[in-house]
Amino acid sequence: MKLHELTYTEGAKRARKRLGRGIGSGTGKTSGKGEKGQKSRSSGGTRLGFEGGQMPLYRRIPKRGFTNMNTRKFAVVNLEELNVFEDGTVVTPTLLIEKGIIKQELGGVKVLARGELTKKLTVKAHRFSKQASDAIAKLGGTAEVI
Repeated sequence: MKLHELTYTEGAKRARKRLGRGIGSGTGKTSGKGEKGQKSRSSGGTRLGFEGGQMPLYRRIPKRGFTNMNTRKFAVVNLEELNVFEDGTVVTPTLLIEKGIIKQELGGVKVLARGELTKKLTVKAHRFSKQASDAIAKLGGTAEVI
């Protein structure tokens, strides 16, 4: 078999519907849109969520609360995940991404106190929980806020 001999299997490719090409085609004149009305017009139809004049669902349901536009999402790192580093390592967000501990920095890196830390490290992050910074300091390391 050669490249120029390759063909699609039977029924894999379907011819497109040729609209408005005479009555013999089966889709001539009105092109399958029926007679008159909003949906038969070019660009005819309604917007998303329109319910024929009835009060739409997105306006019927009650609204609660608000979305704070100034929130910062943090990439979370737990103490137990920092045990992969050697003693005396300076742990930065860039190093965490390289090691695959976090995927991206987002709005900053926050270190939380889940698990137990066994290494003396210098950790540089945007936020620390109180317990996490205490645990790092207890082992002789430092928790530096960037």
